[in-house]
Amino acid sequence: MNYVFEFGWLAQYYLQIVKGVLITLELIAIGAGFGISLGIFCAWARALGPSWLKPIVATYVELIRNTPFLIQLFFIFFGLPSIGLHLGELTAANIAMVINLGAYTCEIIRAGIQATPKGQFEAGASLAMTPFETFRHVVLLPSLQRIWPALCSQVVIVMLGSSVVSQIAAEDLTFAANFIQSRTFRAFEAYMVSTAIYLGLAILLRQVLVVLGSFIFPRRLAR
Repeated sequence: MNYVFEFGWLAQYYLQIVKGVLITLELIAIGAGFGISLGIFCAWARALGPSWLKPIVATYVELIRNTPFLIQLFFIFFGLPSIGLHLGELTAANIAMVINLGAYTCEIIRAGIQATPKGQFEAGASLAMTPFETFRHVVLLPSLQRIWPALCSQVVIVMLGSSVVSQIAAEDLTFAANFIQSRTFRAFEAYMVSTAIYLGLAILLRQVLVVLGSFIFPRRLAR
């Protein structure tokens, strides 16, 4: 039996596809922005923070890095209502992505901080800076510059992993593909199109991050 490819349904369902792409972009924009910020704080806490804070952050990082993202998402969306905290699908998905990306970027950024020469810390102290001021003005940007390629890769990985939020009915790109194939029974075409879109989004996101890095770190050599 010969399979006949049919993409005529694209015109009928393009609104669902566009909506799914926009929600996926929203998820990664919020997840990356707040997730990296959380990762920077946690990296500071683990590398240079007070002794009482280090085990708390370490527990959070190990818990998130050693459990599946889908379980984290289910816990937030299905588990929290049992204690009276009800969240919408997109809110739960955004929170899960921020928490997940924060834990992974924490370790990436911490590696950059630990690679900072001690002389830079001493230079900050000689200028009467507090440890936090030294971190903010002397250590942070060079540390981010060292690990920027790894950080970009992690953001792309989390963007691709966001496809599981369709399991809680968040209407992302995967949700749109599932919806279309359930209506048209053209699973091959529906998932082929969604795969192509995810590939394009991953390439675009990586290029945007590279350009962003060239603005943040203007002296960085082009890769």
